[in-house]
Amino acid sequence: MRGAAGSRALFHGLRILSACTLQRECHPCGCARWPIACAERHAITAVRSTTGRTRRPAGVRGSLGPVTDELVFRTARELAAAIRSRELTARQVLQAHLDQIERFNPAVNAIVSLDADRALDAADEADRQLVEGREIGALHGLPMAHKDTHLTGGLLTTFGSPVHAEFVPEADELIIERLHDAGVVTTGKTNVPEFAAGSQTFNPLFGATGNAYDPTRSAGGSSGGAAVALACGFQPLADGSDMGGSLRNPAAWNNVVGLRPSPGRVPTYPTSAGWATMGVQGPMARTVADAALMLSVIAGPDPRSPIALQTPGAAFDIDLERDLTGLKLAWSPDLGGQFTVESEILDVLTAAVTAFEETGAVIEAATPDMTGADEVFRTLRAWQFQLTHA
Repeated sequence: MRGAAGSRALFHGLRILSACTLQRECHPCGCARWPIACAERHAITAVRSTTGRTRRPAGVRGSLGPVTDELVFRTARELAAAIRSRELTARQVLQAHLDQIERFNPAVNAIVSLDADRALDAADEADRQLVEGREIGALHGLPMAHKDTHLTGGLLTTFGSPVHAEFVPEADELIIERLHDAGVVTTGKTNVPEFAAGSQTFNPLFGATGNAYDPTRSAGGSSGGAAVALACGFQPLADGSDMGGSLRNPAAWNNVVGLRPSPGRVPTYPTSAGWATMGVQGPMARTVADAALMLSVIAGPDPRSPIALQTPGAAFDIDLERDLTGLKLAWSPDLGGQFTVESEILDVLTAAVTAFEETGAVIEAATPDMTGADEVFRTLRAWQFQLTHA
C-alpha cells in the first residue's frame, strides 16, 4: 500500500491499533481477540474506511438497541454539505444529536452542562441565515459541546473544579469565537479532569467519563469527554487542549482522531500565560479529513497572541492525498529507557514502524536526552496552573 492511499490506511490502522491495544478487546467490530490479531484484520480493510463512517462503539449498539439516527455518524464534511444544500436543516441535525445524547450520555457521562434550548435557538437562526441567503461558514449548523476548560460566554465553565462550580464567562475565548464564526451550534460542555490535570477524566463536580467502547474502562484525558462524545455520535467535531497528551491519548483510547498542533498554530486568548508553549488547543474528529477541516477554522494568526503563527487556517483545508516516499520520521520506543513499555504495545509500535517503511517513509531511530524532563514538566505545569487559577 505505497503512496497516498497507503498513508491514509496506515493512519486509520494506527488509530485502531492504539484503541485495541489499550482496551484489550476490539469492541468496534464485536470481536474479543487479543489486540494484535484484531489489528491485523483491521489493517486489511483500513483503506476503505479511513474517510468514511467509523464503526460503532459497543455502548451505542448493545442492549440499548440501534442508534437513534444514522446521520449522527455522518462525517462533519457530509453534514455541513447537507445543511448547506438544504438537504437537512440545522435543527434536524441538532435534534438527532440531542436524541443521541439523551439516549446514551447517561451511560458514559461525556457531556455536561447541556443547554438544549440555547442550541435549538441557535440552530433555528442558522436555518434562517440559509433561507435569507447570508454568507455562511465552513461548519454552519454543526452541533458541538466544548471542552469544559474553554470559556463559553453565557454557559457554565467549571474546569471540573468546585472552585469554578458556578463560573459563567461573559464572553467566548478565541477558539470558541472562531468556531461560532464558522457556524457551530453550541450544545454544552464536555467533561474533563479537574483543571484538565490528568490522563483520566473524572472530577468532583460531574464524576467520571466512561470509555465509549466499554464505560467501565477509562476514557483517557484530559479531553476524555470530547473523545467519547465523538465516538458515541453526540457531535461530529470536538475541541480540546493538550499539554502532555490530552488531545491524543483519549482520541486513541476511543478510536477517533486527535491532533496536537504546533504551539501558536491555534492562538489562545485570553490567557495569563501568553508566551507559554507547553499547552496548545486543537481539533478532534472521527476522520482525518474532518480534523483538517476543523483546524482550518481554528488556526491562523491573531494580534492578541504573541506566539501566534502567521499561516492562515485555510492552508489546512487541502487535499490529503500524499505520497510518503522519502519522508523522514524519527521514533523511539521508550525515549531512551525513560519509560517502561509493555511488550504487547512494543510489538504494535514495531509493526507500525514497518508499515511506515512500506509506504516509502524513511524511519530513523532517535532518542532525545530526556534527563529531568518529568520534573521540568511538572514545574512548568504547576506554574501555568498557578497563573490561570490562583
